Amino acid sequence: MKFPGSVLVSVFLFAAETMTALYVCSSYSSAGDRVWQDLTLLFCLLPCLLVQICLIFVHRDLSRDRPLVLLLHLLQLGPLVRCIEVFCIYFKADKLEEPYVSITKKRQLPKGGYSDEVEKEVGRAEGKLYTHRSAFSRASVIQAFLGSAPQLTLQLYISVLQQYITLSRSIFMSISLLSIVYGALRCNILAIKIKYDDYDISVKPTAYLCIFLWRVFEIATRVTVLVLFSSVLQIWTLPVVLFNFLIFFFYPWILFWHSKSPFPENIEKALTRVGTTMVLCFLTFLYAGINMFCWSAVQLKLNDSDLINKSQNWYCMAVYYMLRFIENASLLLLWYIFKTDIYIYVCAPMLVLQLLIGYCISVLFMLTFFQFCHPCKKLFSSSISEGLLSCFKFLCYMCIPSRSPSKGDKFGAKLSDSSEITEQPSPKVLDSQNGNSHQNVSCNA
Repeated sequence: MKFPGSVLVSVFLFAAETMTALYVCSSYSSAGDRVWQDLTLLFCLLPCLLVQICLIFVHRDLSRDRPLVLLLHLLQLGPLVRCIEVFCIYFKADKLEEPYVSITKKRQLPKGGYSDEVEKEVGRAEGKLYTHRSAFSRASVIQAFLGSAPQLTLQLYISVLQQYITLSRSIFMSISLLSIVYGALRCNILAIKIKYDDYDISVKPTAYLCIFLWRVFEIATRVTVLVLFSSVLQIWTLPVVLFNFLIFFFYPWILFWHSKSPFPENIEKALTRVGTTMVLCFLTFLYAGINMFCWSAVQLKLNDSDLINKSQNWYCMAVYYMLRFIENASLLLLWYIFKTDIYIYVCAPMLVLQLLIGYCISVLFMLTFFQFCHPCKKLFSSSISEGLLSCFKFLCYMCIPSRSPSKGDKFGAKLSDSSEITEQPSPKVLDSQNGNSHQNVSCNA
């Protein structure tokens, strides 16, 4: 049975970030910074509440008679109780004989063109651990992009305005960055498991390392660009953020309305139409929050039973990263033009160059992961290099205008055609030449 290490990491990041957030709030309160205190407390408590709701929803505790567990969730102690429950199940699993065992069928990754199907026995304890892992993975994503990402942006913005970083704030920002990177990593793993649910998948340590470096560079550069832009053009910060957010929020709904599919009813049997609508709105809200800071690794498809588009579309990824690079470069250019005196000791051109290079490094690690480290790269219909090459050719074809032929070109083409006609002898000339050659041969004979 697999050790539940992901549960331990999720609970550790959740507890560490919550405690450091409360300590930073107390420091703001003692310093008299009421606005920063309220915003820090908001970005701390809101994701905590959403994490409790997520754990209750996945485990279906509302339909079960567990009042003590619900009370602990109301006290924001749900993740700690779930973690203790997970390790109790794990350590007791080998001591107790399973009275109920289910059989699952998984296909192995093809080797030599053949894919074998393997049957595996799954006990009740292992099924419970799987449910807990799934719940904590989703809770980590919620914590990362609805709590840690805005929290990191806020704390970095405060540090830029105050022009100093305290020790507690630096620790808080480091934990928030790790939480975001871990949430993005869980997004990648969830995307792989959902898209290739029929296969027995194992992710290697090199793949985890590649994803980690990819997400660190991508998220760090994105947050820094947003903070630099908002520090000099505060009035334009809200329009830029809302524009990004609303595009990704309404994009899945536009595709759903365009497909003219019926309203999805099979998400959860206990939910009414209003409840299903609320769940879908929250899902698209989370999807928009993820894409604000990094690539979500999945595409929502509301007319599908799994709500996920399982096809591997390299074009969407290529378009996302190209547009995001253009946006980051534009925001950095505006910051460079309108920068204030607080950046007098900062080498602005070098900082812009470092951020753009950092984003390019993240794209490089992403390409390395999909080309060499992806656990299901054998199942790709086309590799990432082929997809990017075809996308690059398409962009070059769109960008290079077709040159209309000039009069000189037309005249030269006519001359070349006429010269070809004059160089080729007519059939009558060929016949006469053949006749003369026969006469010469007979005379010689």
